[in-house]
Amino acid sequence: MKLKLSAASARRIALAAQGFGIGRPDGTVNRGHVKRIIDRLGLLQIDSVNVLARAHYLPLFSRLGRYDSAHLDGMAWGSRSRRGLFEFWAHEASLLPLALHPLLRWRMARALEGTSKGTLQQFRREKATYIEDVRRQVEARGPLAASELADGGAKRGPWWGWNDGKLALEWLFFAGIVTTATRRGAFERVYDLSERVLPAEIQSLSTPSTDEAQRELLRLSARALGIATEFDLRDYFRLPVADTKARLAELVEAGDLLSVDVEGWSRPAYLDPAARQPRRIEARALLAPFDPLIWERDRTERIFDFFYRIEIYTPVAKRKHGYYVLPFLLGDRLVGRVDLKADRPNSKLLVPAAHLEPGVAARDVAAPMREELRLMADWLGLENMTLPRDGDLGREWSRMGK
Repeated sequence: MKLKLSAASARRIALAAQGFGIGRPDGTVNRGHVKRIIDRLGLLQIDSVNVLARAHYLPLFSRLGRYDSAHLDGMAWGSRSRRGLFEFWAHEASLLPLALHPLLRWRMARALEGTSKGTLQQFRREKATYIEDVRRQVEARGPLAASELADGGAKRGPWWGWNDGKLALEWLFFAGIVTTATRRGAFERVYDLSERVLPAEIQSLSTPSTDEAQRELLRLSARALGIATEFDLRDYFRLPVADTKARLAELVEAGDLLSVDVEGWSRPAYLDPAARQPRRIEARALLAPFDPLIWERDRTERIFDFFYRIEIYTPVAKRKHGYYVLPFLLGDRLVGRVDLKADRPNSKLLVPAAHLEPGVAARDVAAPMREELRLMADWLGLENMTLPRDGDLGREWSRMGK
């Protein structure tokens, strides 16, 4: 008989799988803490928006509190001997543990074979000779940004206004021929041959078959999500639809995933057999828009009854909650959201707006939310906070005083 779970149980399983079932470390957060969280999540989505902090730094803060972002920088873009992460297209542009490199080589191979789809493949068909010229430039000159190519070509338009040079480098990146050597300036990617960047022990790892690599990626997705639908699992590493269906059937048959029904879910669900099923979650965290707990918006609504859309590209007059809004997790619920901005020149964390979810009392949320905002300000090196005075939370903060 298929296992049945309550909506509350599924929510707690999902939170525990994402690292919110245990408290933050006591004392100083070290590189080992950072590595364990990344290993648990499987990847960090990269985003260049820096109105608060870039997206890949924030999930670690949500789970660890104050930590030194230099730990992540060193793992991602440090010396070859210290490197523990690599960049690739997984869930969008992502930072991933080096151990996952063999599991994504099938995707690189499909790019090389011309069997993948999209703008980059079309560009490769049109500009194969030019791409090879760009590869030779990188080989001869060492790490290069797109802006440093001898002839970058005219901008084309659709992909963020990328020119031919950038498109050539990105195809080489997608095919695994080059990778990110470092980031510089305004977060500009600097490319080098993968063989000169990735540690030798990673390059020497055997390459699994496509089927086995996809099964392992789905196992990792299930471990990171705890409980999930087929789409949730596929979306985590952006796997192809047909491949996912075949691999899921194999994993269920092998007992690596359990097919379950969840109260209120309209689609079948899959449970990681090793997932913790806590009776209680005592969490407190501000969640970035691209945090893996909430990046799939339908899943966020299904699990937390929380409708969330980022409004960066929404005209100001039409925004409901603000420009860069972070949901607030308290216990096992998303109870509110805050619009945040780091005013670095004036050393202030600005909170233009704060909102509660329906039925949530300000007196239950105001203090823990303010404490978490203060923690974030300290982590970002900002001396002061500017809190709103209107709305239920603003009025409660005003009553609380300093």
